Order: sequence, then structure tokens, then C-alpha cells
Amino acid sequence: MKIRYFAWLRERLNRGEEEVDLPVEVVTVADLIQWLRSRDEAADLALQKPSLIKAALDTEIVPHSTPIGNAKVVALFPPMTGG
Repeated sequence: MKIRYFAWLRERLNRGEEEVDLPVEVVTVADLIQWLRSRDEAADLALQKPSLIKAALDTEIVPHSTPIGNAKVVALFPPMTGG
């Protein structure tokens, strides 16, 4: 699965995307965020307030309780502002 990071997440993690093999216990977007935090100190700091992070599965914005299922891409990004 590909995980893409946007805006300040990308900057704080020093990467725009990565390929991962998820463990079976990672079922939802919330599980994914927790798993990412547990395996990387930079991710732990960048994702320390998961409620601020928005997520999309294959381009569809979803709540954190959404099962990842067969999604090929998960995008994680901070809240956006209009202008």
C-alpha cells in the first residue's frame, strides 16, 4: 500500500510517500495512524494529534473509523484553509 503525505506532514516526515506492508491488526485509518506513530519517531511527533489529520482512501476523504479494505493509496494531510 502507498501512503502519501501532504503539506506540513510531508515536511516534518521528510518524505512525500512510502510503500508499506500493513500488519493484519491495522484495519482502520485510525489503526494506520497509530501504527505509523509506533514505528517512527518523526511520525509519532507529526501525528501526535490524530484528530487534526484528514485522510483519503483512493481519493475519497473518509473518517478515521473507516476500514482501509483494499485501498491502494492512503493520503494523510492537515486541515486545509480556504482563501
